[in-house]
Amino acid sequence: MAYRAAVTRGYAHPDGSTIFGRLPWERLTEAGIEWQVLDEATSPVTASMLQGFDAVMVLGPERIDESSLPVDGRLRHVARFGAGYDAVDVAALQARGIRLTNTPDAVREPMAHTALTLLLALGHNLPAKDRLVREGRWDERGKYRGRGLIGATVGIVGFGGIGQAIAALLQPFGVRVVASNRSDRSAQAATLGVEMLALPGLMQTSDYVVVTVPGGEATRHLIGAAELDALGPHGFLVNIARGSVVDEQALIDRLGDGRLAGAGLDVFEREPLPEGHPLTTLDNVILAPHSLCWTDAFTERVAGSMFDSVIAISRGEEPEHAVV
Repeated sequence: MAYRAAVTRGYAHPDGSTIFGRLPWERLTEAGIEWQVLDEATSPVTASMLQGFDAVMVLGPERIDESSLPVDGRLRHVARFGAGYDAVDVAALQARGIRLTNTPDAVREPMAHTALTLLLALGHNLPAKDRLVREGRWDERGKYRGRGLIGATVGIVGFGGIGQAIAALLQPFGVRVVASNRSDRSAQAATLGVEMLALPGLMQTSDYVVVTVPGGEATRHLIGAAELDALGPHGFLVNIARGSVVDEQALIDRLGDGRLAGAGLDVFEREPLPEGHPLTTLDNVILAPHSLCWTDAFTERVAGSMFDSVIAISRGEEPEHAVV
């Protein structure tokens, strides 16, 4: 019996084209794996749609929970395109003996570049300067100098692989880097010259704060009103993690009345942002549609890592990146 892999429909079309660009599906075919894009985009993915499949590749935000698992017992692998798996019920998979893999190494560098892009754009006041040129207001450019990064303190909330990659990128920029993490990362921090702080101290100390922690109930509104007040009117927040990690209303309030200098956001509590959302009306926030890290290299690396896992498990081998 052929090994069969389903592809969630949200970010893919029946012919295999995806929102990320072309994926090298021939790798699966050459490995003897039959793949098929599901007929419908549902979340959670339904059990009837996954009946008869050995694996499912989740390309988008579709949820996989207990209701997604077919009764035939054939499904044995959920493969995430990306590092986050907050939309997957890990306990439900463990109870059925189903493997879960993700692609943390493949997203590390593109995500670090995303953070640096937002930090530099905020530090140099790029959106305002872009508007000055478009509106013919060159004589006002002296009002928009920007804080810059030289001599600044950058706090990284979440010092896993992405956080460490950001710290490494910042080394030539003449900044002080501090970080916080729920588990011990002191050895990695020492190697990179980073000081580990508790979250309150990090927020009070930093000029810029970059949020990289995983989503989920454990980190919901980790950055709330108190944390934003500690960052203060000269501080900038960058969120490349999940929208749920930041109390969005508290953020909007402080961006709107000057209690926070600015923000760079690639993620939001509700996606897509509703038309007329308050964030879209603020001049001191840079917005990206949860895709700033999407580049040709991102697609190639993440797809390659995901396919490596699918092929390994189809052969009874241990995948490189297994959550469970």
